[in-house]
Amino acid sequence: MAHASLWNSAEDSGRRLGGRVEFHASIGSTNDRAWELLADGDEGTAVVADLQTAGRGRRGRAWSSPPGVNLMVSVGLRPRLPASDAWQLGAATALAVLGACRSHLPLAERDGLSLKWPNDVVDERGRKLAGLLLETAIRDGRVGEAVLGAGMNVNWPREEMPAELAPRATSLVEISGRQVDRVALLQAYLAALSEELEAVEAGRSPLERYQRASWLTGREVSVTAGEGSVDGRVRGIAGDGSLQVESSAGVVAVAYGEVVQVSA
Repeated sequence: MAHASLWNSAEDSGRRLGGRVEFHASIGSTNDRAWELLADGDEGTAVVADLQTAGRGRRGRAWSSPPGVNLMVSVGLRPRLPASDAWQLGAATALAVLGACRSHLPLAERDGLSLKWPNDVVDERGRKLAGLLLETAIRDGRVGEAVLGAGMNVNWPREEMPAELAPRATSLVEISGRQVDRVALLQAYLAALSEELEAVEAGRSPLERYQRASWLTGREVSVTAGEGSVDGRVRGIAGDGSLQVESSAGVVAVAYGEVVQVSA
């Protein structure tokens, strides 16, 4: 496991996000800690943990990872965005994770990574490499605070993954065949995230690049949405971040949902 001083080497005082790195050998949830820091007036500290005992994913699901092999990081911020653009924070985070992970792969393997709406980085077979959790506090029609959480599978061999997870997941070591420096990966991610956030706050939408990286576009899917589901072919991502699915009833915009089945 990397010592706390090594994680601190990822700090950059000139950067809005990740100017300070707070490392925990074990913590309940990095997202919860980032919210605590925001409440204390701290913006931009990257909370990193070797082990989460109460980690969570989307829809409140439990999220766990073995200690010392993956990268779990959360950053709290006060973005200058209207509530209608909150989805761009998730897209910016996804693009930052995608870029950081690609930078730690051989050139021939980089294009094999894509983004799976709404919050995953996957390989060419759709196996999950990383997941994101965006949490926001909306006040007076604007995003008051937000916490951007990311979990990346780094040095986790498939044979050590739980049997129910192994067919659906991958890691950087599985793709590249070599161990990855998690501190260097954190540095790359925080630098990319800072650039992505700066672009979003300057009014430059990440939509076009997110669309180009979309793994689902052109595929047949079944998406749970509210009390029902939508079946059809994905046409792309709309300007509000919703998934565009061409169903038998026409094109349906899915703002919130979960892709439960995919075929070519």
